[in-house]
Amino acid sequence: MAVASKKKTKPSRPAQKKSRPAAKKENARPARPAAKPAPASARAVAPPAARPPAPAARPGGPARPMPAGKATVPAPGRVATPEARPGAVRPGGPDRPRPAKKGGRKSPLAQRRGPNGELFTPGDLLLPTGPQGPDEIQYLLRGAVAAEHAAGPQAVSEIIGKKGTPDAEGDRVELTRFAEGMAERFEKGAIEPLLPIRPPARRNFQGVVERAKHRRREIGAFLRGLDLGRTETSHMDSHGEASLQSLMEWAARLENLAEADEPDQADYAQFHRGLDQLENTTEALIVDVELTLRRLRDRARA
Repeated sequence: MAVASKKKTKPSRPAQKKSRPAAKKENARPARPAAKPAPASARAVAPPAARPPAPAARPGGPARPMPAGKATVPAPGRVATPEARPGAVRPGGPDRPRPAKKGGRKSPLAQRRGPNGELFTPGDLLLPTGPQGPDEIQYLLRGAVAAEHAAGPQAVSEIIGKKGTPDAEGDRVELTRFAEGMAERFEKGAIEPLLPIRPPARRNFQGVVERAKHRRREIGAFLRGLDLGRTETSHMDSHGEASLQSLMEWAARLENLAEADEPDQADYAQFHRGLDQLENTTEALIVDVELTLRRLRDRARA
């Protein structure tokens, strides 16, 4: 009985609880309500302000719809146009090639007018009074047989007509044979330089002027032969056209040299050495033009 009463006087402590849910509930912040998920229709469709403009409709068919999920919003201050994106195709299909310009370039050999508007006699612009001597006749026939439209007989007739003598017609057979030889060289033979053999030149200013005039007339005879055959530079390749342009520029320089005033002191031997180099340069340009016109004729025949 004593033991039982002693136990009653010492009540047992209540077991300590591990957590205090009440205190936590008092100090905890109220939880925010969860955001309601957007409906599926709102997620699939972009707002009107962020939707990129639809591509323009192609002519002859309806516009293709923009695939969902691939639309991008352009950055502020930039417009996402097809022209701004490299490799993009402009609306309406791929770029079409630009149409070729109507008409070709005018040939520099076309006939021009004099200072008072008068028409030049055919050939006077390039070769005044016609070919004089065998060297100029050779260059005239070389240009005529190499022209875009072979004009050997026309060149022979011009040589005879420019002579203006009663016995000039008797040279037609020989000139025709010479033209046929030039044509065979152009068609089948090796096109090589044919610089004439020069007599010894006088080592003075007059000798330089005469030599410059002579070379200028030889170049003019070749250009006149091309003119007789209605050669269009626009039909030539870029290399041949550049050679022909350089040849005409050298002819203009020779003409200026022939009309220049005599210097007070000059080394005329040096002048002639320069003319030697100039003749070789212009002869190489003439050969380039001949080779270009041969390729042009071969393409036309193919």
